[in-house]
Amino acid sequence: MFERTSPFPADDPGAPQPPERVMRISPMDMRQQRFKSAMRGYDRTEVVAFLTEAADDYEHAMREIDRLRGDLMRMEALLAEHRQREHNLRDTLLTAQRVTDELKDNAQNEAKLIVREAQGRADLLLQKAQVRLEELDRDINELKLRRRDTEGSLEASIQALYRALEFIRDQDENRTEEKVLLHRPRQAEPAPVQRTDTRVEDRKASS
Repeated sequence: MFERTSPFPADDPGAPQPPERVMRISPMDMRQQRFKSAMRGYDRTEVVAFLTEAADDYEHAMREIDRLRGDLMRMEALLAEHRQREHNLRDTLLTAQRVTDELKDNAQNEAKLIVREAQGRADLLLQKAQVRLEELDRDINELKLRRRDTEGSLEASIQALYRALEFIRDQDENRTEEKVLLHRPRQAEPAPVQRTDTRVEDRKASS
């Protein structure tokens, strides 16, 4: 009763759909069909009643087929929509994963760069600090040397001043003794021999 081609795989959504079935006999044909009378044939009333009932069932089946075909089309459209959503979701997840990996790689590279720059700055600061420390050591040593020289100079100056002071004191004492001798009253003139001795003593005293 039906003309149909070879079936296609039903599980493959991309496979071409089979052509619609072509009905050779419709329910109307079954109702209007009349058979010729023949000897020893079937009862015409029973045949008509059977064909009518078969036509009713056939019409009901065709309606059910049309309903099922409509349901199938809606389900296929819904399935295609879900598959498209699944495909889009898969693409979105892959894109998100790729972006996440790229962000992770970029963050790791940036972190490594920051660490390298920080290490470089730390090394530079350490070098500057080491140079400054060496400069301070040199300055301290130089200040120690200057202090030692200054202390030596001060000590030499103090000793020189002390010697000068001692010299001045000695000079003052000598002058005081000379003034005392000049103001001392003269004694009676001794004998000539004694005069010679007195002159010698005076020379000694004046020297």
